[in-house]
Amino acid sequence: MSLPYGVDVTIPSVARMYDSLLGGQDNYPADREACEELLRHVPSMRELALNNREFLRRVVRVLAADFGIRQFIDHGSGLPTQDNVHEIAQRVDSSSRVVYVDNDPIVRAIGGVLLASNENTAVLQADMRDTEAVFSSEPVRRLIDLSEPVAALFVSVLHCIPDRDGPAELIARVASRLAPGSMMVVCQLVSDDAQVRDFVSGFMDEQTQGHWGRVREKRDVAGFCAPLELIEPKLVEVSSWRPGHDDVPAQLSWEWEEYGGVGFVRR
Repeated sequence: MSLPYGVDVTIPSVARMYDSLLGGQDNYPADREACEELLRHVPSMRELALNNREFLRRVVRVLAADFGIRQFIDHGSGLPTQDNVHEIAQRVDSSSRVVYVDNDPIVRAIGGVLLASNENTAVLQADMRDTEAVFSSEPVRRLIDLSEPVAALFVSVLHCIPDRDGPAELIARVASRLAPGSMMVVCQLVSDDAQVRDFVSGFMDEQTQGHWGRVREKRDVAGFCAPLELIEPKLVEVSSWRPGHDDVPAQLSWEWEEYGGVGFVRR
């Protein structure tokens, strides 16, 4: 695939770094080198990424099978990989509809090709912080009925949003757009170690040239979830959220973790 115009693959991308950690093929030397440097400081990063992906799969399965959700907006979706949101939801009900939102043009290019034959799924290249642009976009207007319950996903993306851009306000704006019975998934990287938070936040901000927020604390995630009525087990490290029999390696060190939960939008 030829690169979209203007893409500089010498600058690491969060989406492509995540793809590299998951063993994907849609990444470049700069992405892999950034991952290797981070692994020297946070050696649990690969296991954390794999467990986060399994969390996403479990969450979507639960939302579709147990709560009857048939519409999903995946904010900051990243590159397509095995068992994407639409594949899991459409195994429960083939009429399930999914819009993936990401600002990386490579995500749009690859996702558009892979999903061209799936009429209930679309990829939107947009900044997830621009709620008006997302909800007024052609894919959302075509596929998502906002008078019916929707699941809005923010899985491992809020750490990409700086405090000045208001991640808590973003969650509240999206929640205000959703019908009764809608649900949201919120999780992000956290650490109890200030040195880990500072190093990773500074490293990623420099590497991605400003496309990063920060590693936060658990209390920050709790604040993001203020518009939600959390379901059990509420806010936890994601591998312990309704665990199944996922064939992924356990996280062996806990210098950081992916922390979050799932809830109904308060009305």
